[in-house]
Amino acid sequence: MPTPLCFILMPFGKKRDATNREIDFDAVYELLIAPAVRAAGLEPLRAYEELDGGIIHKPIFEQLVLCEYAVADLTAANANVFYELGVRHAVKPHTTVLLFAEGSGQPPFDVAQLRAIPYVIDACGQPANELKYQALLSQRLQAARQPVHDSLLFQLLDSYPGVGHTKTDLFRNTIEYSKEMKERLAQARKAGLEAVRAVEAAIPNMADCEAGVVIDLFLSYRAVKGWNGMIALEAKMSKVLASTVMVREQLGFALNRAGRNDEAEAVLLELIKRRGPASETYGILGRVYKERWQAANAVDDPMLARDLLTKAIGAYLKGFEVDWRDAYPGINAVTLMAQAEPPDPRLGGLLPVVTYAVERKIASGQPDYWDYAARLELAVLVGDEARATQSLADALAHIRAPWEPETTSTNLGLYRKALERRGEDAKWLTDIEIALKKRGTE
Repeated sequence: MPTPLCFILMPFGKKRDATNREIDFDAVYELLIAPAVRAAGLEPLRAYEELDGGIIHKPIFEQLVLCEYAVADLTAANANVFYELGVRHAVKPHTTVLLFAEGSGQPPFDVAQLRAIPYVIDACGQPANELKYQALLSQRLQAARQPVHDSLLFQLLDSYPGVGHTKTDLFRNTIEYSKEMKERLAQARKAGLEAVRAVEAAIPNMADCEAGVVIDLFLSYRAVKGWNGMIALEAKMSKVLASTVMVREQLGFALNRAGRNDEAEAVLLELIKRRGPASETYGILGRVYKERWQAANAVDDPMLARDLLTKAIGAYLKGFEVDWRDAYPGINAVTLMAQAEPPDPRLGGLLPVVTYAVERKIASGQPDYWDYAARLELAVLVGDEARATQSLADALAHIRAPWEPETTSTNLGLYRKALERRGEDAKWLTDIEIALKKRGTE
């Protein structure tokens, strides 16, 4: 007997509620909701992150309608969550449990009559006393097995229709297929590019494939540096999926890595025009200009190099100004400012701001490779060899894909050459570059 599925309706990442408090919804899922669902004897199924505003894909509707159970987090009055809850209540008489973070402002309607569970958020935006709320949520899910209507539609309308078992069984087969493909992709990423290509070859119709699998395949190509595979896959996606922000950004990233810089720039500028400024988009655009700047230096074209360096700094700076919490474009901006001749006068004022953003992210308890790499580059910029050595060890311990340390090694190499041109001692940087390059090839 398969474990019943429980669909999770909630925002992704960090969002601000009506009181401007930042809440880490990924932590709410990992620390509170998922353990409670499993404790209730169910299997959590979280929808793939909303890839573009206002778009809800066909698989999401299938999950809403056909999962035996559902949990909806109403915190932050997320429009997608409330819409999905409406769909869920239209097709399921019971087995939908609601919760919300206390102190998040007045919800758009009274959730008290729907018996929503309030939970507590700490100062870091993560769930507090999570064991208590895990138990409450688990108990409510177990109680939901009893046929007591939690949908007002089913309470008020007699003989309201439901969904037959045949469709539900077909849906479960689709979910099992998606899980199998994702497990195969996880193994393929370890084996390399050809293994990822083999997984793609086993998918008969990409446009009809579940979005989560397609995106997993797309990012698997990125993990093994299969830039041409990413570019080709984007053309096979459904138009809806291919038009999403994340796919457009990563297409620009892949085009740039494949040496198609002009096309990458066009994709990213079109996305900014359509969606507006975003730190990630500007961060990738900054990289396009930075690589062009390197190419101009290689052919000894100082006028073009100066213009491209200005564009790269500008793009990174715009990305950092969009979201001061995202240190990635900030660290790239200050690194390039330090290499300008003479160094950009804004560097001194920006360095402490970027440093603060990096340290806040690391202190959040969920740092990744780029956070420690940023700390490493900042230590190099201020000449702190001891801190750079420690940050290198932390970064190497958090590598996820080989191109990550290669990128950092390239950045540090550029800065080392700038120091050497100024007659400054930069030999100690060489060992750091070598260590990063070595891990990138393993």
